Amino acid sequence: MSFPWANQYKPSNAFTSWLDEKLPLPRFVYNAIGGGYPVPRNLNYAWNFGVLAGFCLVLQIVTGVTLAMHYAANAGVAFDSVEHIMRDVNWGWLMRYGHANGASAFFVVVYIHIFRGFFYSSYKAPREMIWLLGVVIFLLMMATAFMGYVLPWGQMSFWGAKVITGLFSAIPLVGEPLQQWLLGGFAPDDAALNRFYALHFLLPFVIAGVIILHIWALHIPGSSNPTGIEIKTESDTVPFHPYYTAKDGFGLGIFLLIYCAVLFFFPNALGHPDNYIPANPLSTPAHIVPEWYFWPFYAILRAFTADFLFIPAKLMGVLAMFSAILVWFFLPWLDTSPVRSGHFRPLFRKFYWLLVIDVLVLGYCGGSPAETKYVLISQIGATYYFLHFLVILPIVSSIEKPQPLPFSITDHVLGTDAKTVAA
Repeated sequence: MSFPWANQYKPSNAFTSWLDEKLPLPRFVYNAIGGGYPVPRNLNYAWNFGVLAGFCLVLQIVTGVTLAMHYAANAGVAFDSVEHIMRDVNWGWLMRYGHANGASAFFVVVYIHIFRGFFYSSYKAPREMIWLLGVVIFLLMMATAFMGYVLPWGQMSFWGAKVITGLFSAIPLVGEPLQQWLLGGFAPDDAALNRFYALHFLLPFVIAGVIILHIWALHIPGSSNPTGIEIKTESDTVPFHPYYTAKDGFGLGIFLLIYCAVLFFFPNALGHPDNYIPANPLSTPAHIVPEWYFWPFYAILRAFTADFLFIPAKLMGVLAMFSAILVWFFLPWLDTSPVRSGHFRPLFRKFYWLLVIDVLVLGYCGGSPAETKYVLISQIGATYYFLHFLVILPIVSSIEKPQPLPFSITDHVLGTDAKTVAA
């Protein structure tokens, strides 16, 4: 977004002048994250998680490339190569634990980032493309994480690959050939492991490319803010640097404290003990479960237990699981309220927190055994999940009477609420 009051980049010496003329990289960086990029002055710490997500991606790429130098994508030695990294490679244990827990940290940060978008309606015009690219990033993350979970070739890796790829067999006509094409055979083996390894290495760089588009799209309309009001005057903004670089730096410090505490004291807390057993196609684990960040969607998958007319339960579960994410693409058009921020939408706010509780309950059920009580709760939770986006959100956005909005960002920050405008 172009602001007439934004600071313009001025080369400070002959070298930077020459560089700016030949390759304007300093100008690009300055305009993207420096004093040349004004941002709303009222951003709270919920806006830190975009930067934290970028840091997590860099962390995953650095540790992942290091691990790739020692990993062997062969079903006969893959498990042993991971143990070799843990025991024999200098600092290998740190790289492996850092990568495994980094994936969990990445999803924690991104989930908070997404639900912040839900609350502040970051998907509304003129920021639809930012939101759509964000959903694409999340889908790529899920694909990358699934393939990475297979690579240690433990019991849960093998059986997770078998169960998840088996979902494609539910697709009529092309399901079985598609599953065999994905695996390179009839069951997870060398071909599947090599394919997943190659894609797991490649996709983080694809994610990085989409993140560049995500940030580019962000800079066209500018950042949203907790009030949902667009910038009106220069007083509504501050330069990104030093104000938000300092704020993001503080948030990064808190994040690293928590991340390092888990990494050094509870490195296996989020893993599954069965994955320290070599993969055995003849021994099925008692409870096959994916990583925790898939649990809400896994619960939706398992919620379908009976066929409906000519549609098998398995196919309905697969369609529902993917639809649970694909519905996010339509949020800019499902939520028609003219007010963005949940702070000024009292009815929306109540249903938002019901959604948060619903997703947490689905996550708990997804990580629990497939027993009747958990399946029943998953069915209720899945029903509410889709009702929220497809029914409740459009109705609430049509009938809700929002609270008056502040006249400007500055008035909201300074507490001058004499001038208000009705939503």
